[in-house]
Amino acid sequence: MGEFLSSIDYWMFLKAFVIGGLLCVIAQVLIDKTKLTPARILVLYVTVGTILGGLGIYKYLVDFAGCGATVPLTGFGNNLAKGVTEEVAKNGFLGAFIGGIKASAGGITAAIFFGYIASLISKPKMKKQ
Repeated sequence: MGEFLSSIDYWMFLKAFVIGGLLCVIAQVLIDKTKLTPARILVLYVTVGTILGGLGIYKYLVDFAGCGATVPLTGFGNNLAKGVTEEVAKNGFLGAFIGGIKASAGGITAAIFFGYIASLISKPKMKKQ
């Protein structure tokens, strides 16, 4: 057990926490200080992650912060861009249409599955009109 604990990279935990937290803080500030809806902020995050991933910039953030950069929605956008880039290299133009979904299939499937489980467990409340 001691060997396991000594092999843990606590510095990476801290970097992941700080970067992931910073991305969340930026989103919260956008919610509080702008008229952007949460849905538009989510789309903005995915789009920014896709653009930065397509330009090859986001990989430096992933190398630095690990899951602190891959778990937020910007990481999803980066994953889409990475999948498209790889598939275009293999299959040409057709790869632009299949690469992003192929690379993100596991995450999409997990989101649908766990969303369904949550809908079975929770009791939704209707908004008062």
